[in-house]
Parts: sequence; structure tokens; C-alpha cells
Amino acid sequence: MFLKLDGTFFVQLINFAIFFAVLNVVFLKPVGNAIRKRREYINSLVAHYDLYREQAADLEAQAEATRATARREAEGVLSKTRAETSNESAAIAGDYSGRATEIIEAAHRDAASELEAARERSRSTVRELADLMVERTLTEAAS
Repeated sequence: MFLKLDGTFFVQLINFAIFFAVLNVVFLKPVGNAIRKRREYINSLVAHYDLYREQAADLEAQAEATRATARREAEGVLSKTRAETSNESAAIAGDYSGRATEIIEAAHRDAASELEAARERSRSTVRELADLMVERTLTEAAS
């Protein structure tokens, strides 16, 4: 009842072996190969992830160092330019101050010479006026 070893048992056993061989060739080996390849790909990604993360950290550090260097250089150029501009504006202010002083001194000299000339003209004008008044007075007294 349980197990009878007759011809159908052996046929079923051969049928199962053929089915398993076909199943192995058609399904199990390709699926196993695909799973193995996928596992290798995932492992390579994990291994490369750590490498890429380290490279990214190195690149970020280099970028930060480059930015810091650029900031320092820019600040140096800016402070140098500010100093040059300050010196240049002081030189320009000194130059124009000297010119203004020269103009003021020239104006004072011109005013002094015109004042002196006016004083000299006023003396002669006062004499002429005095002579004219004396002359009119004498002509009026004589008439």
C-alpha cells in the first residue's frame, strides 16, 4: 500500500529527473546567474560608494581651500586698491590745495597791486580836484 515498486514508479522517477534537468537548464541556472551578477553589481556599488564618498569629501575640502585662498587674495587686492586709492586721493587733494593756495596768493597780490594803484591814482585825482576847486574859487573871487 505504501510503496510498491512497480514500473510506474521508475517511469515517474525518470520523468521527474527529466523534468528537473529541463527545469535546471531553462530556469534555475539562468536565474542563478542573474542573481549572482546582480549581487556582484550591488557589491561593486557598495565598494565604489565608499570610494566615491571619500573622493567627494576630498573634492569638497579642495573646493573650500580654493574658495578660502580666493577670498584671501581678493581681500588683499581690495585692501591694496583701497590704500592706493586713499594715497591717490590724498595726493590729488594736496595738489588742488596747493593750486588753491597759489590762486589765493595771486589774488591777494593782484588786489594789493590794484589797491596800491588805486591809492596812487586817488592822490593824483585828489590833487587835480583840489587844483580845480582852487581854480574855480579864484575865478569866482576874481569875477
